[in-house]
Amino acid sequence: MRTKCVARCLAVLLWITPAVAWAAAVQDVAALKPEVQTADWAQTWWMPRHEQKLAALKSQETVDLLMIGDSITHGWENGGKKVWDQYYAKRHALNLGFSGDRTEQVLWRLENGEVDGISPKLAIVMIGTNNAGHRQDKPEDTAAGIKAVLEQLRTRLPQTKVLLLAVFPRGEDANDPLRKLNDATSKIIAGYADDEHIFYLDLSGTFLEKNGRLPRSIMPDVLHPNEKGYRLWAEAMEPAVKKLMGEK
Repeated sequence: MRTKCVARCLAVLLWITPAVAWAAAVQDVAALKPEVQTADWAQTWWMPRHEQKLAALKSQETVDLLMIGDSITHGWENGGKKVWDQYYAKRHALNLGFSGDRTEQVLWRLENGEVDGISPKLAIVMIGTNNAGHRQDKPEDTAAGIKAVLEQLRTRLPQTKVLLLAVFPRGEDANDPLRKLNDATSKIIAGYADDEHIFYLDLSGTFLEKNGRLPRSIMPDVLHPNEKGYRLWAEAMEPAVKKLMGEK
Protein backbone atom coordinates (compact mmCIF):
# COMPACT_ATOMS: atom_id res chain seq x y z
CA MET A 1 0.00 0.00 0.00
CA ARG A 2 2.78 2.40 0.96
CA THR A 3 4.62 1.58 -2.27
CA LYS A 4 1.54 2.49 -4.32
CA CYS A 5 1.16 5.76 -2.42
CA VAL A 6 4.80 6.69 -3.02
CA ALA A 7 4.41 5.86 -6.71
CA ARG A 8 1.29 8.01 -6.98
CA CYS A 9 2.98 10.90 -5.17
CA LEU A 10 5.98 10.70 -7.48
CA ALA A 11 3.69 10.70 -10.51
CA VAL A 12 1.90 13.81 -9.25
CA LEU A 13 5.19 15.54 -8.56
CA LEU A 14 6.47 14.73 -12.05
CA TRP A 15 3.30 16.24 -13.51
CA ILE A 16 3.31 19.35 -11.30
CA THR A 17 7.01 20.20 -11.50
CA PRO A 18 7.05 21.36 -15.15
CA ALA A 19 3.95 23.49 -14.53
CA VAL A 20 5.54 25.07 -11.47
CA ALA A 21 8.76 25.66 -13.37
CA TRP A 22 6.83 27.26 -16.22
CA ALA A 23 4.92 29.52 -13.83
CA ALA A 24 8.16 30.56 -12.15
CA ALA A 25 9.72 31.30 -15.53
CA VAL A 26 6.79 33.52 -16.48
CA GLN A 27 7.23 35.48 -13.26
CA ASP A 28 10.82 36.21 -14.29
CA VAL A 29 9.94 37.49 -17.79
CA ALA A 30 8.85 41.13 -17.66
CA ALA A 31 7.72 40.96 -21.29
CA LEU A 32 4.89 38.63 -20.22
CA LYS A 33 3.51 40.68 -17.30
CA PRO A 34 0.72 43.04 -18.40
CA GLU A 35 1.30 46.52 -17.00
CA VAL A 36 0.59 50.17 -17.74
CA GLN A 37 3.30 52.46 -19.05
CA THR A 38 5.40 53.63 -16.10
CA ALA A 39 7.88 55.95 -17.84
CA ASP A 40 7.80 59.45 -16.33
CA TRP A 41 7.62 61.14 -19.73
CA ALA A 42 4.45 59.20 -20.64
CA GLN A 43 2.38 59.88 -17.52
CA THR A 44 0.52 62.92 -18.87
CA TRP A 45 -0.71 61.29 -22.08
CA TRP A 46 -0.53 57.47 -21.99
CA MET A 47 -3.70 56.74 -19.98
CA PRO A 48 -5.65 59.56 -21.65
CA ARG A 49 -4.70 58.03 -25.00
CA HIS A 50 -5.96 54.67 -23.80
CA GLU A 51 -9.26 56.28 -22.77
CA GLN A 52 -9.46 58.06 -26.12
CA LYS A 53 -9.02 54.76 -27.95
CA LEU A 54 -11.80 53.18 -25.88
CA ALA A 55 -14.04 56.10 -26.85
CA ALA A 56 -13.06 55.66 -30.50
CA LEU A 57 -14.18 52.03 -30.36
CA LYS A 58 -17.66 53.21 -29.36
CA SER A 59 -17.87 56.11 -31.80
CA GLN A 60 -16.33 54.49 -34.87
CA GLU A 61 -19.15 52.61 -36.57
CA THR A 62 -16.85 50.04 -38.20
CA VAL A 63 -13.30 48.92 -37.47
CA ASP A 64 -11.96 46.75 -40.27
CA LEU A 65 -8.24 47.27 -39.73
CA LEU A 66 -6.13 47.54 -36.57
CA MET A 67 -2.55 48.69 -36.24
CA ILE A 68 -1.04 47.58 -32.93
CA GLY A 69 2.39 48.60 -31.68
CA ASP A 70 4.67 51.24 -30.20
CA SER A 71 5.92 54.68 -31.30
CA ILE A 72 6.62 53.44 -34.83
CA THR A 73 2.92 52.63 -35.20
CA HIS A 74 1.88 55.70 -33.16
CA GLY A 75 3.74 57.75 -35.77
CA TRP A 76 1.07 57.07 -38.41
CA GLU A 77 -0.74 59.92 -36.66
CA ASN A 78 2.23 62.28 -37.08
CA GLY A 79 4.92 61.86 -39.73
CA GLY A 80 2.91 59.15 -41.45
CA LYS A 81 -0.48 60.90 -41.42
CA LYS A 82 -0.65 61.71 -45.14
CA VAL A 83 0.23 58.13 -45.98
CA TRP A 84 -2.29 56.82 -43.45
CA ASP A 85 -5.03 58.98 -44.95
CA GLN A 86 -4.20 57.64 -48.41
CA TYR A 87 -3.96 53.95 -47.54
CA TYR A 88 -5.89 53.25 -44.35
CA ALA A 89 -8.51 55.86 -43.50
CA LYS A 90 -10.88 54.49 -46.16
CA ARG A 91 -10.44 51.03 -44.66
CA HIS A 92 -11.99 52.07 -41.35
CA ALA A 93 -8.65 51.69 -39.57
CA LEU A 94 -7.83 52.28 -35.90
CA ASN A 95 -4.32 53.06 -34.69
CA LEU A 96 -3.42 51.33 -31.41
CA GLY A 97 0.22 52.39 -31.40
CA PHE A 98 1.56 53.90 -28.14
CA SER A 99 5.01 55.47 -27.94
CA GLY A 100 7.38 53.68 -25.60
CA ASP A 101 5.29 50.54 -25.30
CA ARG A 102 6.80 47.12 -24.87
CA THR A 103 4.98 43.83 -25.14
CA GLU A 104 3.69 44.07 -21.57
CA GLN A 105 1.92 47.39 -22.23
CA VAL A 106 0.24 45.94 -25.34
CA LEU A 107 -0.92 42.99 -23.25
CA TRP A 108 -2.39 45.33 -20.65
CA ARG A 109 -4.19 47.36 -23.29
CA LEU A 110 -5.67 44.27 -24.92
CA GLU A 111 -6.85 43.05 -21.52
CA ASN A 112 -8.40 46.42 -20.75
CA GLY A 113 -10.81 47.02 -23.56
CA GLU A 114 -8.91 48.20 -26.63
CA VAL A 115 -10.30 45.47 -28.88
CA ASP A 116 -13.63 44.87 -27.16
CA GLY A 117 -16.79 44.85 -29.23
CA ILE A 118 -15.15 44.76 -32.67
CA SER A 119 -14.28 42.14 -35.26
CA PRO A 120 -11.76 43.61 -37.70
CA LYS A 121 -10.81 41.87 -40.91
CA LEU A 122 -7.11 42.36 -40.15
CA ALA A 123 -4.84 43.32 -37.24
CA ILE A 124 -1.26 44.35 -38.03
CA VAL A 125 1.17 43.84 -35.15
CA MET A 126 4.69 45.20 -34.81
CA ILE A 127 6.12 45.35 -31.30
CA GLY A 128 9.36 44.55 -29.51
CA THR A 129 11.93 47.21 -30.33
CA ASN A 130 11.44 48.85 -26.93
CA ASN A 131 11.96 45.53 -25.17
CA ALA A 132 15.38 45.62 -26.79
CA GLY A 133 16.05 49.33 -26.46
CA HIS A 134 14.80 49.95 -22.92
CA ARG A 135 15.87 46.75 -21.20
CA GLN A 136 17.97 44.76 -23.67
CA ASP A 137 15.59 41.86 -23.17
CA LYS A 138 16.76 38.52 -24.48
CA PRO A 139 15.22 37.77 -27.89
CA GLU A 140 13.55 34.70 -26.39
CA ASP A 141 11.82 36.88 -23.79
CA THR A 142 10.67 39.49 -26.29
CA ALA A 143 9.43 36.74 -28.59
CA ALA A 144 7.51 35.20 -25.69
CA GLY A 145 5.82 38.55 -25.09
CA ILE A 146 4.91 38.81 -28.77
CA LYS A 147 3.49 35.29 -28.69
CA ALA A 148 1.34 36.29 -25.71
CA VAL A 149 0.04 39.27 -27.71
CA LEU A 150 -0.89 36.96 -30.57
CA GLU A 151 -2.66 34.59 -28.18
CA GLN A 152 -4.67 37.48 -26.77
CA LEU A 153 -5.71 38.55 -30.25
CA ARG A 154 -6.67 35.03 -31.28
CA THR A 155 -8.81 34.70 -28.14
CA ARG A 156 -10.43 38.13 -28.28
CA LEU A 157 -10.72 38.46 -32.07
CA PRO A 158 -11.18 34.90 -33.32
CA GLN A 159 -12.41 35.98 -36.77
CA THR A 160 -9.58 38.46 -37.34
CA LYS A 161 -6.51 37.63 -39.37
CA VAL A 162 -3.22 38.85 -37.91
CA LEU A 163 -0.31 40.15 -39.94
CA LEU A 164 2.77 39.91 -37.72
CA LEU A 165 5.62 42.13 -38.87
CA ALA A 166 9.27 41.47 -38.19
CA VAL A 167 10.65 44.02 -35.72
CA PHE A 168 11.94 46.89 -37.83
CA PRO A 169 15.71 47.32 -38.15
CA ARG A 170 17.34 50.01 -36.05
CA GLY A 171 20.84 51.46 -35.66
CA GLU A 172 23.29 52.54 -38.34
CA ASP A 173 24.33 49.09 -39.49
CA ALA A 174 24.10 45.35 -38.89
CA ASN A 175 26.65 45.54 -36.06
CA ASP A 176 24.42 47.68 -33.88
CA PRO A 177 23.68 45.67 -30.68
CA LEU A 178 19.99 46.60 -30.67
CA ARG A 179 19.67 45.72 -34.36
CA LYS A 180 21.05 42.29 -33.50
CA LEU A 181 18.50 41.85 -30.71
CA ASN A 182 15.64 42.81 -33.04
CA ASP A 183 16.88 40.53 -35.80
CA ALA A 184 17.19 37.60 -33.40
CA THR A 185 13.66 38.22 -32.10
CA SER A 186 12.31 38.33 -35.64
CA LYS A 187 13.87 34.97 -36.45
CA ILE A 188 11.97 33.44 -33.55
CA ILE A 189 8.59 35.04 -34.21
CA ALA A 190 8.67 34.07 -37.88
CA GLY A 191 7.81 30.59 -36.63
CA TYR A 192 4.53 31.81 -35.10
CA ALA A 193 2.84 32.10 -38.50
CA ASP A 194 0.41 29.36 -39.43
CA ASP A 195 -0.66 31.01 -42.72
CA GLU A 196 -4.27 30.51 -41.72
CA HIS A 197 -4.86 32.94 -38.88
CA ILE A 198 -1.39 34.44 -38.36
CA PHE A 199 0.79 35.62 -41.23
CA TYR A 200 4.37 36.88 -41.07
CA LEU A 201 6.02 39.61 -43.13
CA ASP A 202 9.59 40.88 -42.93
CA LEU A 203 9.93 44.36 -44.43
CA SER A 204 13.55 44.93 -43.41
CA GLY A 205 14.75 44.92 -47.01
CA THR A 206 12.41 47.80 -47.77
CA PHE A 207 14.40 50.11 -45.52
CA LEU A 208 17.97 48.81 -45.67
CA GLU A 209 20.65 49.43 -48.24
CA LYS A 210 22.46 46.41 -49.69
CA ASN A 211 25.29 46.74 -47.17
CA GLY A 212 22.81 46.65 -44.27
CA ARG A 213 23.01 50.37 -43.59
CA LEU A 214 19.82 52.07 -42.42
CA PRO A 215 19.68 55.45 -44.20
CA ARG A 216 18.75 58.55 -42.23
CA SER A 217 16.83 59.74 -45.28
CA ILE A 218 14.22 57.13 -44.28
CA MET A 219 14.68 56.96 -40.50
CA PRO A 220 16.42 60.15 -39.34
CA ASP A 221 17.14 58.77 -35.85
CA VAL A 222 17.78 55.26 -37.25
CA LEU A 223 14.65 54.06 -35.47
CA HIS A 224 11.52 56.01 -36.46
CA PRO A 225 10.41 56.45 -40.08
CA ASN A 226 9.79 59.86 -41.58
CA GLU A 227 7.07 60.41 -44.19
CA LYS A 228 9.22 58.76 -46.86
CA GLY A 229 9.74 55.78 -44.58
CA TYR A 230 6.02 55.44 -43.88
CA ARG A 231 5.30 55.55 -47.61
CA LEU A 232 7.84 52.79 -48.24
CA TRP A 233 6.24 50.78 -45.43
CA ALA A 234 2.72 51.19 -46.80
CA GLU A 235 3.71 50.39 -50.38
CA ALA A 236 5.63 47.26 -49.39
CA MET A 237 2.85 46.01 -47.13
CA GLU A 238 -0.03 46.79 -49.47
CA PRO A 239 -0.18 43.46 -51.36
CA ALA A 240 -0.43 41.53 -48.08
CA VAL A 241 -3.01 43.94 -46.66
CA LYS A 242 -5.20 43.68 -49.76
CA LYS A 243 -5.02 39.89 -49.77
CA LEU A 244 -5.71 39.42 -46.06
CA MET A 245 -8.57 41.92 -46.06
CA GLY A 246 -10.16 40.10 -48.97
CA GLU A 247 -9.94 43.02 -51.38
CA LYS A 248 -9.76 42.59 -55.13
